[in-house]
Order: sequence, then C-alpha cells, then structure tokens
Amino acid sequence: MSDLMWRTDSRKEAFSCRIFSVNEVERTAHDGRHGTFVEIESPDWIVAIPWLRREDGVPCFVMEEQYRHGSDSVTREFPAGLVEKGEEAIAAAERELMEETGIRGEFIELGRVCPNSAFMSNHQSFFLVRSLEKVSGQSLDENEEIVVIEVPVEEVIRDMGRGLYDNGIMMMALGFFLRYSEEHPELMLRKPI
Repeated sequence: MSDLMWRTDSRKEAFSCRIFSVNEVERTAHDGRHGTFVEIESPDWIVAIPWLRREDGVPCFVMEEQYRHGSDSVTREFPAGLVEKGEEAIAAAERELMEETGIRGEFIELGRVCPNSAFMSNHQSFFLVRSLEKVSGQSLDENEEIVVIEVPVEEVIRDMGRGLYDNGIMMMALGFFLRYSEEHPELMLRKPI
C-alpha cells in the first residue's frame, strides 16, 4: 500500500465559499511522477436515520421533503447537515435532528465514509435514531423550509434512487441501515396490532 501513497508537496486555496473550499494540491508519487490535483475541502457531514414503529405496527422512517438548489428539485431525505467546527459528529446529528424535526432519541452510530475520495477530503457519518420523542417544533435556518413526514421503511427501500429519493447520500444511509437491520431484523418486521 505504501507504494500507492503520494506525498503532498503543497496545498493552495483556489476558491472559498460558505460550505466548502477548492484547493489545488501538488503531489509526488513514489516513482517521481508529479501532478496538481483538485481537492474539495468541506466540513464533515452527518445523516440521522430516525426509525419508529407506527401504532398500526408498520416500521417507518421520519423523513423530510425540501427544495434542493443543486438539483432544482424537491427531494425526500433523512435529516442531515454539516458538522460545525469543534463539534463531534454525534452532537451534530443530535443538533440537526432537533433543529429540523424537533425530535430527540437514542443514537447508534452505523458507520463513517468519505463521500467521494477522488476529490473530497471530508467524511460522512450515519446514525440510526430510535426511541424517538417529539420535544419541540422546528428551528430552521432562514432559507430552509422542511416538511417532516413518516414513511414506511418498505416504501423507502422500494423507491430509493428514483424520483424524490435521488440523493446519493441517502442511498448510502439506507445501505448502512440495511446492513444494521441484518443483525436487528425487528427493524424491518411489521408487528400485528
């Protein structure tokens, strides 16, 4: 593996905005090859996957519908957001869930990945949230408008990657949930009322 590593010779910021910066990074390979590469530097991200069982026994996720400027569309997603400077990922997940839904619960870390290691330097953490408790209303940012809904788990699995569910990070979140549910099949089962 050490033969695959490149040495970082320099890093220069080319552009910066509120949520990320673009860097030009000069690197040298073990065999002397040299190149300049683009790196997007962003805060780490989190996704909270709130799970509940409705009164009729159907397992559901608490999800959000909102307009997304990047895709110029309305999407359906799990609550998510940025990790603030000096904040732990779990604290960011608890904060984002509370701000966006007014819900708190028991957080279980499912995993952490780099969203796109080809040119991004940040990481994404995923948390399952159980034992949900509604404790307040939303506390949204000035330009946020979020509708909170309950969606059956089976519907999310069926539709993920299509239509309202076209956010790739949500696909990753569902993948972590499905892996966890293999050891916790009760998360998928409808219970009789």
